[in-house]
Amino acid sequence: MIKRSIGILFLLLSSSLVFAQKYEANWASLNKRGIPDWFNNAKFGIFIHWGVYAVPSYAVVGPGGYSEWYWYNLRGTKEGSHSQVQAFHDKNYGKDTPYENFESQFTASLYNPQQWAEVFRRSGAKYVVLTSKHHEGYCLWDNKQANESWGHSWNAVTGTPKRDLLGDLTEAVRKEGLKMGYYYSLYEWFNPLWLKDRQRYVKEVMTPQFKDLVTRYKPSVIFSDGEWEMSDTAWQSPSLLAWLFNESPVKNEVVVDDRWGSNTRGKNNGATYLTSEYGSGMQPGVIWEESQGIGQSYGYNRMETADDYKKSSDLILMLVDIVSRGGNLLLDIGPTADGRIPVIMQQKLLDIGKWLDANGEAIYDTKPWKLSQQWSSGKKPETKGEAYMSGYSITQLVKKSAEHANIELFFTRKPGALYCFVPAYQPQVLIRDYTPAKGSVVSVLGTSKAVKWKQQGKDCVVDLSGLRPGDVPDGMLVMKIKG
Repeated sequence: MIKRSIGILFLLLSSSLVFAQKYEANWASLNKRGIPDWFNNAKFGIFIHWGVYAVPSYAVVGPGGYSEWYWYNLRGTKEGSHSQVQAFHDKNYGKDTPYENFESQFTASLYNPQQWAEVFRRSGAKYVVLTSKHHEGYCLWDNKQANESWGHSWNAVTGTPKRDLLGDLTEAVRKEGLKMGYYYSLYEWFNPLWLKDRQRYVKEVMTPQFKDLVTRYKPSVIFSDGEWEMSDTAWQSPSLLAWLFNESPVKNEVVVDDRWGSNTRGKNNGATYLTSEYGSGMQPGVIWEESQGIGQSYGYNRMETADDYKKSSDLILMLVDIVSRGGNLLLDIGPTADGRIPVIMQQKLLDIGKWLDANGEAIYDTKPWKLSQQWSSGKKPETKGEAYMSGYSITQLVKKSAEHANIELFFTRKPGALYCFVPAYQPQVLIRDYTPAKGSVVSVLGTSKAVKWKQQGKDCVVDLSGLRPGDVPDGMLVMKIKG
């Protein structure tokens, strides 16, 4: 009996070892694929959080005040937010009103995907990522797994909008020449099957639903999320990605993020790009993307005021900082329940686009230089190198301070050209420890006015004193050194 038990144990251990080796081989194989070049060359994308949560559109204003988490907070499962959300809900909708009732008010009655897509193009963004479904499980396309697993209509086509919201925007975005992608939550907070049997949920809902989305709409980007509840093996992510990279209709173009299991975020960079969220981002050497809302929420939060939204100049500064360090910016907007992009958000996007019209060549298709930034003399302020809610503020880092150094310049490069971003105008710009090639020409993007430079010891000094207000477009000035 003992020998038999030992034999069974040996077989189990051997099977586990074989499985582990196969798993490692799967990730090793996936990582060899690499990430299609178009993604890191694009630099700027638009994120859209839109779902039933746009009806209450409420969150406590502040870091982490995400209105798309309304249902989760209402159920009292997120520390610190439940009481405020419950009080708001009881006052405005009634204590016993279930969240699902909001679906009847998610009308999208004023939804104009062509107008959305035009704004996105004019913003200078190169790709768009829409929430195909968030953690609430509501799908913006006609998906049978959603309806079957919830036991009632829980998608936009069979539900109140009676419209393929995702498909219509996909068509409009592509007509404007942009790439289209989708955010997809692996898990759903209160899906009955998820709560009852997670493995059945993965097999019967998540996997076929994901394949339906990809096969039908052919995304260029998949922003996976909600991965933290289980490991990649439990989610069966390696096999799903193997299908995506080898068999799906977008196998050659699609780009995916790093959120495929509780053990994957920040890893497997050969197959996935790294993500940071209201964070500091990463340094050059990896492919990464920072996502933030224009305000402090991803979904529309009616409690935010104009002061809670970032200034257009700060959004441009954030884009420059991220691109100088080799990353992409995925800037989020939150539409209303009737399908409008708030005008204040549209204006911010158009302001970015106007600046990119003049300065885009210093952003798109660029690489980090040997230095991403030039600091003034003095002690650099400490910044948290975190990917999530780090409190990192580039607007503070460029401000002059008697207490610490500040960032004076940002840099990007292309073959034969160095781009130098000047956060605040100065008549003389000094680039330390830099000697342009002999015969180099310096210009300022957006103007044809001649700019002179000279070598001063180890430093390059550019004379901008001849520029006058109106000579260059509003926003950060960009010098190009060609040679």
